[in-house]
Amino acid sequence: MPEYYYPGKSAQQSQISRLNLISPGGDEVTPVSAARQSAALATNAFILPGSFGCGCAALRILRLLALAAWFAVCPVWTAIADSLDYAIIVTGEELLQGVYADGHTQFITRTLLPLGGHCVWSLTVDDRPEDLKQALEFVLRRAKMVVVTGGLGPTLNDITRETLSEFTGIPLVESPDLVAEMERRFGTPADKLRANLRRQCLVPRRGGWLPNPFGTAAGLVFEHDDYVLIALPGPPRELQPMLRDRVIPYLERKYGVRPHRSSITLRFVGIGQSQIEQTIRDGAFVPSDVWVSTQFEGGRVDYTFSLPEDNETNRTRLRDLARRVREVFGEHIYAEGTTTLEERVVELFKAHRIRLVIVEIGSAGRLTAALSHAPGATDVVTASYVALTEQQMRVLLNVPDARWSAAGGPGDRLRCIAEVAKERTGADWAIAVGPINTDQDASSEALAGAGDLVREWQTQRFPAQGKGELVQANLVTHVLARVRRQLEQ
Repeated sequence: MPEYYYPGKSAQQSQISRLNLISPGGDEVTPVSAARQSAALATNAFILPGSFGCGCAALRILRLLALAAWFAVCPVWTAIADSLDYAIIVTGEELLQGVYADGHTQFITRTLLPLGGHCVWSLTVDDRPEDLKQALEFVLRRAKMVVVTGGLGPTLNDITRETLSEFTGIPLVESPDLVAEMERRFGTPADKLRANLRRQCLVPRRGGWLPNPFGTAAGLVFEHDDYVLIALPGPPRELQPMLRDRVIPYLERKYGVRPHRSSITLRFVGIGQSQIEQTIRDGAFVPSDVWVSTQFEGGRVDYTFSLPEDNETNRTRLRDLARRVREVFGEHIYAEGTTTLEERVVELFKAHRIRLVIVEIGSAGRLTAALSHAPGATDVVTASYVALTEQQMRVLLNVPDARWSAAGGPGDRLRCIAEVAKERTGADWAIAVGPINTDQDASSEALAGAGDLVREWQTQRFPAQGKGELVQANLVTHVLARVRRQLEQ
């Protein structure tokens, strides 16, 4: 069975496809390389099965015409060495029952495509170990890297962690760092954590784990001798930033992947996606050949502008575009590229040489957990106090009765506990988040304050929107955005 290589649709991802021509005798021939095949075409030396191997002039003319048409339509002949074949396995019974649509495949493929990522398979399977194992066996025939989504939570049908461990033969071990984070997040000693939460602290012995500032399920990396499996949490608000901020840097280190396109990402906070889109459209900032992609999560919006080739001309065009966008949106843009809001805030504290103490009630430890993932956070955060009510915080900090009695309304009490925390730790600055209060209209908000409590102490009420952990995630975004603006003034 001779095999002829030709550039098909996947040529845009710098891949070489194969055209199989079955000879009447069913002979199997070793595939020819792209270079040897193009040489054979250039010398008019097609290898054709059976009686078509004659050398008549008419056939030669037809072959020359075919060759000319081939080069005109398909000019790309060589594969790019740094392209990466991978597969996606999306887990979840609810997807197979039509409860939710699969949005992960689109996001992952669009995110990895500029890096040369070529998705060869995308499968959706039930939350059953045998189904996931069969899917892995199937996709690993063509891919050496697999992204598995979902199944990392604390419930019984979250089977991805143990299934990948069994499939790879890589044992799971408990991560002390994840245990410590669980203690901070829930305000509970390690020996008091529920067993299902403690289970989420198990990570592969070979590979590692990926921090998740928006949930309890860390990402997992299983590094087998023959392949790599990357497991990401199922909720989009956790998966998307983890892929962008953690997986891509890992792929750069592991495989040396680099963008095949010119692109620039601007990161917004404190402004809605629809307002950004309308303003950009009204201002006609974006030329028709620039590809625009967006991501919205927890009050943060990313806009990525791309051009199809990575060269200096395109990079200059995108830098000019970013400059024009910055002139319009100003303080709403907190970073460019992959820098997170938490990383930007820590950078500012370090630049000002400020040591910070954090007091959390309404945010339930989420602010500390989010900042802890930023490089240099341990040099900035001196201590953190977490309680579920004002009274618990008063007891935790041992606030003197006289000072507490002198504090009047919520703003005074918040300042009081911030002052005591700052005094006890010797910090230069304090961030304090008060309890979440719900008014008669069923709208919820929390009062937060930040500053050195001598020259500056700014308080503001922030909406507490969403359900479950999303409430704290949105609240943390509002507080960090306000603190960033203070530090940048």
